[in-house]
Amino acid sequence: MVPKAETFPSGIKALAYYVHRKGDGKTQQLGPKVWETVGEQQQILWIVGQDQNDKWASYAGPGGWNDPDMLEVGNGGMTAEEYRAHFSIWALAKAPLLVGCDIRAMDNTTFELISNPEVIAVNQDKLGIQGKKVKSNNDLEVWVDPLEGNKVAVILWNRSSSNATVTASWSDIGLESGTIVDARDLWAHSTQSSVSREISAELDSHACKMYILTPQKA
Repeated sequence: MVPKAETFPSGIKALAYYVHRKGDGKTQQLGPKVWETVGEQQQILWIVGQDQNDKWASYAGPGGWNDPDMLEVGNGGMTAEEYRAHFSIWALAKAPLLVGCDIRAMDNTTFELISNPEVIAVNQDKLGIQGKKVKSNNDLEVWVDPLEGNKVAVILWNRSSSNATVTASWSDIGLESGTIVDARDLWAHSTQSSVSREISAELDSHACKMYILTPQKA
């Protein structure tokens, strides 16, 4: 790719910045490394950005990552639970972990959210597979991400305006019906042993639960 001198007199870096800023949802076709999958977004638009990013999951993997623009945790305009959901989906999607807020004004809640080592580990998993939405029913969603070691990350997300129970069956997740798992809650830092058939959680509006499911050995 060679930049047109009249349009990009400072060279390839200016062209790359221009492509990033366009965010037309087609930049995945231009090459490896990192590409933006949505346009500039504010807090009110980040959910739409995740939906758009989900459409391009097949393009992501080691050597090239989808970039749903800006991590909004700490920028104001959302509750702590909304920030938690934002960071969870961001990590599951293998999006670049670049802090988007002013670190000089970062509060303790923001720091605790974006520094959760268990959630970061999902983002940095060696398989490098972008997690995807596998179920959506009345704004109750299940997102799944295969991980190294036959494990799977699961997010139960309540995008509705009222409290609700979100459930993921083993068929939603891609597990055999008879599989028994240990379910690690990545935000509560607790483990539920010997879970079978499904996993569910009662969630406040816009809240989520994030788990790693580890199948028990027969």
